[in-house]
This record gives sequence, C-alpha cells and structure tokens, in this order.
Amino acid sequence: MVLDVNSGAVHTVDQLVYDVLDFYPEKDKHQTASLLQGKYKSEEIMEVIGEIDQLIGQGLLYSKEKYLEHEAFKNKETVVKALCLHIAHDCNIRCRYCFASQGDFKGERTMMSADVGKKAIDFLLNKSGNRRNLEVDFFGGEPLMNFDVVKEIVAYGREKEKEYGKNIRFTMTTNGVALNDDNMKYINENMHNVVLSIDGRKEINDYMRYTVNGEGTYDVILPKLFKMAELRNHENYYVRGTFTKHNLDFAEDVLHLADLGFKQISVEPVVATDEHDYAIKEEDLQIVARQYEYLAEQCISRKKEGKEFNFFHFMIDLNQGPCVIKRLLGCGAGAEYLAVTPEGELYPCHQFVGNDKFKLGSVIEGSLDMSMHNEFANAHVYNKESCNECWAKFYCSGGCHANAYNFNNNIYEPYKIGCEMEKKRIECALMIQAKLMEEE
Repeated sequence: MVLDVNSGAVHTVDQLVYDVLDFYPEKDKHQTASLLQGKYKSEEIMEVIGEIDQLIGQGLLYSKEKYLEHEAFKNKETVVKALCLHIAHDCNIRCRYCFASQGDFKGERTMMSADVGKKAIDFLLNKSGNRRNLEVDFFGGEPLMNFDVVKEIVAYGREKEKEYGKNIRFTMTTNGVALNDDNMKYINENMHNVVLSIDGRKEINDYMRYTVNGEGTYDVILPKLFKMAELRNHENYYVRGTFTKHNLDFAEDVLHLADLGFKQISVEPVVATDEHDYAIKEEDLQIVARQYEYLAEQCISRKKEGKEFNFFHFMIDLNQGPCVIKRLLGCGAGAEYLAVTPEGELYPCHQFVGNDKFKLGSVIEGSLDMSMHNEFANAHVYNKESCNECWAKFYCSGGCHANAYNFNNNIYEPYKIGCEMEKKRIECALMIQAKLMEEE
C-alpha cells in the first residue's frame, strides 16, 4: 500500500510500483530506471513513472498540505459541543488498572445532584454557539449508581433543547453489574450509544475487574451485556475492554467476544507507568503489533464466512473520513469537549479530573478559563513537532492530551508507546479495506 498523507488517498500497488517509489520523483526518471536496471525492464519502469505522474497531477500522490488554509480551520469557532458528566464518583466494582482510583478520582465518593446536572446542560447550551448537535455522556465511577438523577437530567435536556433549537445525544458508559430490565429499557429508549465494559475471556476479565468482595464480574455481567446488545439490535453500542501486559494475546479476547455474538467490539491498551506490573512497555510493542495483524486477518476471514464484527480501531472511512477539524483536533478535549465533576467543576476531559492544575471553570458559575481553553484548542497536529513528521497524523489527530501530559508533562508531546500502537492499528485498518476491495 502507498498512502498519500495530505490527500488521504490509499493506493494498492504491485512490487514494481513500490520499488519505483523508493526513488521517484526524488530522482528523475532516467536515474530511477538506471537504479532499477536488471530488476525490471526499462519500458516497464517508464510506464509506471507515467502513471505516478498522472496521480501527482490529480493531487492523489505527493499532494501538498491543505488543511492550514482550509476555510473550516481558518475560520473555526471553538465552541463546547460535548460534556462528560461524572454522574457518580463511586463504583460498585474495583478494577486494578482504574485511572479513576476505583471511581472516586482520588477524592471523596460523591454523587452529582440533579441541580448540578441541569446547570451542566444550561452551560452546554449556552457555550455551544451555532452548533446544533451536542453530546452528553454519563460517566463515572458507575452511572447506574445514580440513575434517578440521570433520568432527571435527560428529561431536563429534552425540555431545554427545544428552546435552543438543538439536539442533545445522550450516551452512557456502564460496567453492567446493576443492569436490569427497567434501566435497560430506559437506556435503549434514551441513550444514543452505550459502552458496556468487559475485558474478554473470563479469567482475564475477573483478574482485572472484580467486585468490592473480590469476586469476578464476568458471570454477573455477561448475560446482561448480551441482552442489552440484542435489545439494541447489535447497533449503537460497544463492548469495551482493556488489555494489559497480563494478556498481550488480547486478540483472543476480541475473538472471544465476537464468538459470544457481540458485533461491536473495542479492546484498548491500558495506559500506565512502568511501576505497575500490568503496564505495556516498549519491549511489548512487537507482540502487540503481531496481535493486531492477526486480528486484522481474522476480521477479513470472518467477514468472508459471514461472521463479521466491527472492531472499533479498525473502522476507517476511506471515502470521506472525518471533517477537517476532527483531523486536526481529534477528540477536542479541553476545547470542544469538557468533563464535569459531581461538584460542577470543569476539566479538559475525564482523565484530567482531580488535577487542580487543569480546573477550567464551573457550570455552577457558568465560568470557563479561556486561556486554558485556547491552549487546548491550539494543541493540534501542526503544533506538535513529532506529529508533523508522522504519516498517521490525520487519522489519530495527535493522540490523547492526557496521556501526553501524564507521560511527558506536556500536552504537545505525544505518548510514544501509544503512537506506535495507533500507527499499527491504522496500518491494519487500511490493509483490511485494501484486501476486501481487491477481492470484490
């Protein structure tokens, strides 16, 4: 495959074209032909160079940078379009790798009140400018521990969005332990998307995710999660797991979930510092890469067998892809996306919550620190030195700000291990599409 970074064009080529592109157009056509003499016929090389020149002329190869001057970027108005509501700083399970300190975010175990939640809705509506479609994610801890307040906030949001001519899409992330027929019915009627947490195989899940009494959660949550997926017609949900150094064969966990019948699956690498025994280190990257390759091959073969499933990190739209702003800013943490604590304090995202240095304001007061807001808005790929040299920049959009800060103390310096895994995922995603298109 040959990827043209700036246009996003992906070309599947034979070995001859691949070899020619090692030299041309940096060297002229005669120099290129001379360097490949003996391996290919001169007329074949010249024919390929003619085709390459056509692609260059069409802006599909060696294209110039085009986003900095794009109208959507030059005239962008940074508005808040999404909130992550920490509806519960408490949790009914304990996870070894929990970045939220088992739900309390290194503070007291508290619940968001309906009043704070309603003020968060007001804040979003007032700070969203001309943006019509907005998002609110109920997060924790475990949101189902404060479910009556969730329902009150949703009802308020539905009422207020009409006044503003806007549309709020509500989503929820849950560990599934407290799911029952009543709250599943409500979630399916009111949540645009739902993320259901499970790490894969029983022994893997139960080693990392267990109850306050130390018992594994797999047997408790599995039937509930599958029922939820079926009630949603296997759409608009994800079962989401985390893999660690203890299960570097994580492709087996993805395939286990697929074999159970789940169709929308996301299993992501843990992000942890080296002192944790479950941390993924640079020495593990080759194993991780081989797992992604194996998983990509399985995605292809299972699609041919009529057993396809969607793996979140392999889903790339090669026809249009994300908008310009999304390509440059990614998730928009700290700028377009903010997290709200149970007390109404604002942070750039859920992973910054608890770090007072990143307190951005308050929904109670309707305040927002514009200097920090603008700092995050400017943390796009063109302002990150390592991103400027990276072929994957318009797919990953510069990576996670929280990971960058936690590892490098700088939101402009991406987390290197995360970058390597992301590039491998993108490479595999492109390979899947190339293979499937080739065989159509």
